[in-house]
Amino acid sequence: MNQISINNSYPKKIRARCLAVLGTGSDVGKSIVVTALCRMFANRGVKVAPFKAQNMSNNSGITPEGLEMGRAQIVQAEASKIPPHVDMNPVLLKPTGETGSQIVLLGTAVENSTAFEYHTRKKSLFENTCKSLDRLRDNYELIIIEGAGSCAEVNLMPNDIVNFRMAEYADAPVILVGDIHRGGIFAQLVGTLECIEERRRKQIAGFIINRFRGDLRLFEDGKKWIENRTGKQVLGVLPWYNHIVIDAEDSVVIEAPGHVDFNNDSLPAVAVIRLPHISNFTDFDPLSRIKNIRLNYIQTPCDLSAFKAVIIPGSKNTRHDLKWLEDTGWSDKILAYADMGGHLLGICGGYQMLGSFVHDPYGLEGAPGTSKGLLLLPLETTLKAPKITTLTKFSWDGICGTGYEIHMGQTINESNGYMFEITDRNNILCQDFDGCISQNNKIMGTYMHGIFDSPLIVKKWLESIGIENPMISNLTGFAAKDKEYDLLAEHFEKYIDVDAVLKIAEGKHL
Repeated sequence: MNQISINNSYPKKIRARCLAVLGTGSDVGKSIVVTALCRMFANRGVKVAPFKAQNMSNNSGITPEGLEMGRAQIVQAEASKIPPHVDMNPVLLKPTGETGSQIVLLGTAVENSTAFEYHTRKKSLFENTCKSLDRLRDNYELIIIEGAGSCAEVNLMPNDIVNFRMAEYADAPVILVGDIHRGGIFAQLVGTLECIEERRRKQIAGFIINRFRGDLRLFEDGKKWIENRTGKQVLGVLPWYNHIVIDAEDSVVIEAPGHVDFNNDSLPAVAVIRLPHISNFTDFDPLSRIKNIRLNYIQTPCDLSAFKAVIIPGSKNTRHDLKWLEDTGWSDKILAYADMGGHLLGICGGYQMLGSFVHDPYGLEGAPGTSKGLLLLPLETTLKAPKITTLTKFSWDGICGTGYEIHMGQTINESNGYMFEITDRNNILCQDFDGCISQNNKIMGTYMHGIFDSPLIVKKWLESIGIENPMISNLTGFAAKDKEYDLLAEHFEKYIDVDAVLKIAEGKHL
């Protein structure tokens, strides 16, 4: 299909068609399905773009304009072969605790809000998201809309701005995604239909069943039962895969890390401490793809002596996670590791934790106050607005790399031991420094996310912690990601009724 039929219901302006991908619950695979659809249509020459009205995630990234948006929509834009833009994710909620989040509107942090306070702002936020969708529809041929969580949360539906209400605004047919791996797929699909109004049921054009394990032929009877029971087509059943690596949106993929067993593995290991408010954990995806090292996320305090390096990652609530390190006994383990000469790397919030104090005089992450750091680097940090969001170019001892910065911390480095020289922020040349390195070169910290996307930087860091000749793929950076998007599209097209999906996108499903 080379063209998407145009929706002629707008007499003054031709706007792109829309296709919505909603889910029976959280983490059922909506983001992956949207990513696959974006690459599938892009490969067919369609000008396609992703859209998610509201995203809740601490895994974010930076657009070419230096604005912040959800990582999933950046991935989907890359799969669409277009630059990411904040209109693709106009509202981003970054949780700072159990009931509060920072609101990022059109790429800029505007306020911290409780869940109840946010609920009262839904009307104006919906208007903003509709304007963003309209702008996308004016510039593309097809918009793939992603929903959030379950589309059948009956208590939330009257004020929904991301699922059926958005699909209705866009006049978009809906593909409903369920996850068979978690069990109860029949109840997921049929139960969702039972919980929504008849007019919403009519919007659903078909189902995609995700994460199937085993022989697909054994599910044929199940597929027929679903179709007979609902009168809607099962568009495909996607088998579980291990050969494709796509940046994940939610930290659910690293929840409940297991025990580390060194007895059956001789590979050098790197640990990432799984903080309660971990952010931008995709920083470490490139390390997980290196064949001759092992990357472990660890949550329970343990002896760290067997690890070549320990990383304290970014955090959306640095002071809370510092207290968690102290309360759980992690602080003692980290300090003991440092005393024995272990290699530590702190990124963003983790960098702040390595210093002497973190001050939050304005209560940006909770109650105003000051927290004592780990005292491993001569730093002192104050949290204050405005939020720094930049695409950044840097060098480390002459080796060039690229990354991005997202932080409200302003850190004073009381030494001359900087980690990176900054050469460019948001395409503006500059001369600046970032991070800190201890005198023995064993403890390092930086605000820079994405440093491991630069293969020469990865190689230098691994060699600095004593790992020689790391097996880094020749295909790195965006080229590596681009290959994964094509693999995902191939996997998708192998198991999905592509013709049916194309007809749904053209509005021919009714």
